[in-house]
Amino acid sequence: MEAELMALAASGATAFVQQMATASWAQARDRIALFFSRRGDGEGVVIEGELETSRGELTAAMEAGDNQTVSDVEAEWRTRLRRTLMANPTAASELQSVLDELASRRGDQQFEEVHNTISGGVQHGPVVQAGSVGSLSFGTPPEGGWGSTQA
Repeated sequence: MEAELMALAASGATAFVQQMATASWAQARDRIALFFSRRGDGEGVVIEGELETSRGELTAAMEAGDNQTVSDVEAEWRTRLRRTLMANPTAASELQSVLDELASRRGDQQFEEVHNTISGGVQHGPVVQAGSVGSLSFGTPPEGGWGSTQA
């Protein structure tokens, strides 16, 4: 049973850290904080603060290419989860539910790697950096509207 709990804690920590790097982090954070607060591991607000601190450390480490800190953040949450599960093994089913929720959210997300380069001198207009842009316009349309041809 202990090995199963340790494996679940490791899976949980990995999922938590992956969620920290996503746009849906706020929802995941709230769900994770609720899990811990139900176990008596602190108030939800305190846990949310600890999760946000970890997220800040993680994002800074990822930007700097600091893999050791990324590993440390995951190890911190793995240890915390392991202690929580050892103190209350019945929490394993709720943690598994949380992980299932997080996994379903990851499936909904699309990840694109975007590399943009701006060159050719000084830019005197708007510059948009995005993975994809639907309809975008700046300023006023030329006579006849956008896309019209003038003869």
